[in-house]
Amino acid sequence: MFDWLERSAEWLVRSVFGIAAQTRGGDALVFFFYDTVKILILLFLITAVMGVVNSYFPVERVRNFLSRNRLFGLEYLLASVFGAITPFCSCSSVPLFIGFVKGGIPLGVTLAFLITSPLVNEVALAIFLGMFGVKTTVIYATSGILLGTLGGMVLGRLKLDRYLTPWVQEVLHGAQQEGEMEAEPRSLIQRMPDILREARDIIKGVFWYIILGIGIGALMHGFIPTGFFESYISKDNPLAVPMAVLLGVPMYSNAAGVLPIIQVFVQKGVPIGTAIAFMMAVIGLSIPEATLLKKVMMWKLIAIYFGVVAFFIILSGYIFNIIL
Repeated sequence: MFDWLERSAEWLVRSVFGIAAQTRGGDALVFFFYDTVKILILLFLITAVMGVVNSYFPVERVRNFLSRNRLFGLEYLLASVFGAITPFCSCSSVPLFIGFVKGGIPLGVTLAFLITSPLVNEVALAIFLGMFGVKTTVIYATSGILLGTLGGMVLGRLKLDRYLTPWVQEVLHGAQQEGEMEAEPRSLIQRMPDILREARDIIKGVFWYIILGIGIGALMHGFIPTGFFESYISKDNPLAVPMAVLLGVPMYSNAAGVLPIIQVFVQKGVPIGTAIAFMMAVIGLSIPEATLLKKVMMWKLIAIYFGVVAFFIILSGYIFNIIL
């Protein structure tokens, strides 16, 4: 589908910059131009489609549905799916976490949303689709949703409400149910300008992350010797997946910034499950996220949350390596 784009990138590097595409610098530039345009095209298309989905599943309606209905365990899956179709990073998911808890949704269900939201979203899916194809993207999205579902169920079973901060406890005790007026229904045609505007705004918001991530990836692609990463997190190292997760936690980025680097990891010989485990740790288990969560969780709850999520990320990394 993007063969024309690769040929155009090679022509641009060869004709405009005067660099042979087979050299290290030329290879890095072709990678940069090709991946940048491809990802931006896919990102806009998928963001627009997910904007249509989001317009029919507003936050308040889902929150009210989850708080008023008992779904015999399916509420964890529903919250995880909702986290996957909402375009929030870990930082912007925290205010929604507060709103969910305030709305009466069980803590475990809320955590299922919080786990999945930064991991699986239209930005991640668009970039993943462009880099690894349909099969890997479907497996990634499915595993991310299952990760949130299982993580939420485990955390819900632990009865951790007592480890919410006093501030949240006060909010819960003082919260009153307030009816909210529904906006007048609009047709899809009427919603499209807002949906396309939101897609444009999302691209503007992550544009420089994409440029930076692909730029780093291009440098790694063109100049780092094959086998460099294999020596540290190779498929022969049984501890490569947990090592990758530990390396990812101190970092912080969104999918747009880290996925181009993951692509190069895979090209350099790092197993895809190990690379994805690193990516999930960067996106979903960052130190900045822990700082934000301190507003709503005591340190013990944050430690338990990080520990459970890290366990499932490591598990999914090993499963990915087996499947792919």
